[in-house]
Amino acid sequence: MCDYVFRAAMNTFSDNKSAVAALFEDALFSAFPALKDETPRFEVTVEKPKNPDHGHFAVNSALQLAKKLGKRPRDIAEALVAALPASPLLASTPEIAGPGFINVRLSRNAETRIVKVIHELGETFGHNNVGHGESVMVEFVSANPTGPLHVGHGRGAAVGDTLSRLLRSQGFHVTREFYYNDAGAQINNLAASVIARLKERAGIDAPFPEDGYRGDYITEIAERYALENPADANGEDANAVRRFAVAALRHEQDLDLRAFDVQFDSYFLESSLYADGLVEKTVNQLIANGHTYEEGGALWLKTTKWGDDKDRVMRKSDGTYTYFVPDIAYHVSKWQRGFTRAITELGADHHGSLMRVKAGLQAMQLGVREGYPDYVLHQMITVIRGGEEVKISKRAGSYVTLRDLIDEVGRDATRYFFIMRKSDSQLTFDIDLAKSHSEDNPVYYVQYAHARICRVLEQWGGEISSLANADLSPLVSPYESDLMRALADFPETLALASRELAPHIVTNYLGELAAKLHTYYNAERFLLDDEPLKLARLSLIVSVRQVLRNGLSVLGVFAPEKM
Repeated sequence: MCDYVFRAAMNTFSDNKSAVAALFEDALFSAFPALKDETPRFEVTVEKPKNPDHGHFAVNSALQLAKKLGKRPRDIAEALVAALPASPLLASTPEIAGPGFINVRLSRNAETRIVKVIHELGETFGHNNVGHGESVMVEFVSANPTGPLHVGHGRGAAVGDTLSRLLRSQGFHVTREFYYNDAGAQINNLAASVIARLKERAGIDAPFPEDGYRGDYITEIAERYALENPADANGEDANAVRRFAVAALRHEQDLDLRAFDVQFDSYFLESSLYADGLVEKTVNQLIANGHTYEEGGALWLKTTKWGDDKDRVMRKSDGTYTYFVPDIAYHVSKWQRGFTRAITELGADHHGSLMRVKAGLQAMQLGVREGYPDYVLHQMITVIRGGEEVKISKRAGSYVTLRDLIDEVGRDATRYFFIMRKSDSQLTFDIDLAKSHSEDNPVYYVQYAHARICRVLEQWGGEISSLANADLSPLVSPYESDLMRALADFPETLALASRELAPHIVTNYLGELAAKLHTYYNAERFLLDDEPLKLARLSLIVSVRQVLRNGLSVLGVFAPEKM
């Protein structure tokens, strides 16, 4: 996409905001010439007022400059307004409110221009090139291949995938990666659990491992292993059983993620860190850099140097590494692969290791920026049905699986519910609400707004493309103004959600836009005898439909034409 389109996609709101700032800057240096030569130069701040009745924008420069200029804020505000150059951008002379706030109202042409921009840019509206193609690694899900994905993994999948889509919309080159913990005690327990079921199947008396996995899926894996490996139906070859079980569960997790419309660009095996010697190289480098010491037969990392509350053991006295050491090595590999920015999406239960990994990366002295990687944490989920908590899956035995939710409420509702709250907040997933066709169901409410517009356009039966050139001057109702202001906010909403790594900002926006559309739909008619007004309103709702579609696309949620 050309730079012009990227700039335009930042939208009319941003353009108008910059233009208003430029007008007031001219007025400021005209009214107070001495400020022009100061370093650093004063920058006019233009904000969106919380109350739309106060106008499109608010300027508080008068309050900021009162001390410097030794004048009352209101006197400064009056001087600024008096010095403002004439502009078709403004509907009227800005109003001075309170101690010196300046409220600005846009002209009708400036306000309606957003509709034209959306018609022009279509599915690229809201995108921009602030990322300039920077390579970003987004690692998410990264579930141990020891069982089906649970709802916590599902929330991580929805958050990570939406972050990837958001960052791509802002011009970053994004790589999605899944890190497989295919080494360690949990994998050994998985193999031991399958072997126990194989022996049980063969009538051999063998104890089930105390820390084993007891879901029905373990029995299923054992049955398949015995059928495909009749020579080892009793599970004597532990390595073969381990490889088979991990491969089976990896395949199952892949199928669940595809059903969730989540795909990855690369997969990274924890075992490769040991096979390739990266863990050993990382430890040796930390020792060479002087950031370790030995005590009590163990090797310690001086993590307190980078803000940790105490130093941490890297290598235990028995020679094995603690769990955060391969995590450091893994993130070293991200940096070495050229990812100048890395985002790791994890369950909140991993919070304790974050400081250690960041400290270890700084101690490696690779030139990694402070704070690398960025972490996005999600809290676990409580699933309820009929007001009661649902705790287990028939198949998994101890938890609710992602597939359970997808099969019961559908992909769209599952994805939307997982990201409609801030990811580090607790989430209650109400199955009954997610399945309901009511305005209380947030995803249905947004999708229904899109379908409603499609129904109106179907009844009209005209050529949609012709509405791009409609005369928008008849759009004078407060409902229409409210909608256009909301449309103009969309690019900044995507930009903010991307900067804050917060997908819920987009769901909040879509809910508010849908509410404004439903209010408009209930208050006004569209298929009127008044042809100019009809075409203007249809042009407006086509732009609303486009923004709803663009927003849902970022969330990985379908925009239905009929419901």
